[in-house]
Amino acid sequence: MNERTADELKHARAVREMFSGIATKYDFLNHFLSANIDKRWRRLVAQKLKDVLENPNALVLDVACGTGDLSLELQKNARAKIFGTDFCRPMLDIAFNKNAKNASDIPYIEADGMNLSFANESFDAVTIAFGLRNFSNWKKGLREFQRILKPGGKLIILEFSTPVIPGFRGMFQFYFSTILPRIGGAVSGSRGAYEYLPDSVSKFPDQKNLARMISETGFSDVEYKNLTGGIAAIHMGTKNK
Repeated sequence: MNERTADELKHARAVREMFSGIATKYDFLNHFLSANIDKRWRRLVAQKLKDVLENPNALVLDVACGTGDLSLELQKNARAKIFGTDFCRPMLDIAFNKNAKNASDIPYIEADGMNLSFANESFDAVTIAFGLRNFSNWKKGLREFQRILKPGGKLIILEFSTPVIPGFRGMFQFYFSTILPRIGGAVSGSRGAYEYLPDSVSKFPDQKNLARMISETGFSDVEYKNLTGGIAAIHMGTKNK
């Protein structure tokens, strides 16, 4: 497990409190502000893991699962066992409620993604969607994922990234930094949470730098796929055997 500094623990508490405050509006705003594109992105993650999800003996962990949208997407038609974990109880409460609505039995476990209680080499795949950038230390988070993955296990990260189309990049940045915080703040009652979003994305590594960081953590076959002009990206890697 990762040793945490005082600053890292302070950051974690602030993020937990922020997401607790917007939990009830989180799903609506995700889908509304992205024009439902986020649903398609999650489907692409599931497609990338198709071989693992078809294995009835496989175990898959969705880290920072929030309200469970990716966990549920992974479970559709899957034979593998899906687990979800998040450190924000109000978000997990919503995920638990979705189990009943979707005839699902996904176990959701309250835990910090940087200090997971699972044994070494427990999972065949680890996923995280829009969660890694919220970690207080990205490299420590990646090392924790590497620890709990079996040799040859797959890591898939879905995260906001850097738009690659010049004209589109400027338009998106204006929307992301100016329009989105106003709408998100008005609906959720917490403008700070939606000002934090573009700020956290601006500080997060771009596609190539995140790929390099993943490789340096002990993953091979690292690659990424830009989504919607680079608004987001899926990064994939395999734990070295």
